[in-house]
Amino acid sequence: MRGTGQHNMTDVTPPKGHGPLARREARLAWGLLLPTIISVSLVVVLPLLSVFWISFKPIGLADLRPTVPVVREDLRDQGEATQHVRYRLQNRSQDTTITHVVLSDVLPDGVTPGALPDGCTLDGPALTCDIGDLDPKARLTLELPVTFADGFDAGALEDAIEDETEALATGRADNILTNFDFTFDNFARIFDDSQFLTVLWATVFYTVVGTVGALVVGLFAALLLNKEFKGQGVLRGLYLFPYVAPVIAVAFTWVILLDPFSGSVNALLMQMGLTSGPINFFGERPLALLMVTVFEIWRYFPLSFLFILARMQSIDTDMYEAADMDGASPFQQFWYLSVPQLLGILSVLFLLRFIWTFNKFDDIFLLTGGNAGTRTLTVNVYEQAFAVSNIGAGAAVAVVVFCVLLVFSIFFLKYVSREEGL
Repeated sequence: MRGTGQHNMTDVTPPKGHGPLARREARLAWGLLLPTIISVSLVVVLPLLSVFWISFKPIGLADLRPTVPVVREDLRDQGEATQHVRYRLQNRSQDTTITHVVLSDVLPDGVTPGALPDGCTLDGPALTCDIGDLDPKARLTLELPVTFADGFDAGALEDAIEDETEALATGRADNILTNFDFTFDNFARIFDDSQFLTVLWATVFYTVVGTVGALVVGLFAALLLNKEFKGQGVLRGLYLFPYVAPVIAVAFTWVILLDPFSGSVNALLMQMGLTSGPINFFGERPLALLMVTVFEIWRYFPLSFLFILARMQSIDTDMYEAADMDGASPFQQFWYLSVPQLLGILSVLFLLRFIWTFNKFDDIFLLTGGNAGTRTLTVNVYEQAFAVSNIGAGAAVAVVVFCVLLVFSIFFLKYVSREEGL
């Protein structure tokens, strides 16, 4: 009874929340997992942040190298009484000034310097020259007269000056990669490009048709090989060949077979009278885009086939026996029994194949090089970054690819996958 110090069993309630021991164990678990979480996050996040950072900067391939002064040293007037050590400094940047340039060198023993150039000082054998600023594309030459002391090998001293004591030049320059100047010029350039909509259409067509086609062909292949018959194992192995074969080998095989001049397919079509002339499968619009999509379906349907076949073999056969006794046709059994059981795996495969196909680059590049209307967004990343030497524009296209896939994934996981219970 309450108030009397006596306890009633009906008043006992389970403890709420976490006790001290549970909280200590949770802290210990997070402490053990934290290094792994941080490492994985850095591996995933840092490259992504780098791409976003570069996409807002007008960076070309040449800008990836830091702007530093370049110095060359050689010995002139060799063999004469007074020789000259010549230092040639250069700023190879086209638009960046290098400030606080300092030249330093160490003269070998036996070399006596003459009159020092302006701005140069000598501390023992150490020569230091304060150059100041080097304008873009500027060149500067300094000559230091030297004489060789008696008793020293002149040839060895010449080698020591040019090879053993290397001259160094240091300076400061603005680095476009690390400064905080940002611009939207890269995004304006790719969106204002007259070819952008064509590239986007090619990407969407290649991705959607390639993904759906690979799923449909994989589904029919799984239906075919889900039955017991002689040679089933051999046929399953053959179906996996497109997926396990090296992409460069199968891509060039397709190119050779479909070549308009020496390809076997064109020769066969003309001999059968189906065409009056050779067909340039990978060189004509819109046939080239259709062919690279067919290649995508052919190469990646085995992955769908494997997953779907595994799921089909886990379905209880009693349902099919009952449906068969009820007089259901094979199509009705497939539509009302198999399809509902396969929707989950089909949904996962569609998501994965869509993302992988949207990011696909090597297949298209090997087949057509992105020509004849097959330039997708990923091929555009390569062309902007390396063919045009505009790393910033390439990164901007990569950001567009990331945003499209992010929106698609959110939409798919929030709406479509929920219907399938994922």
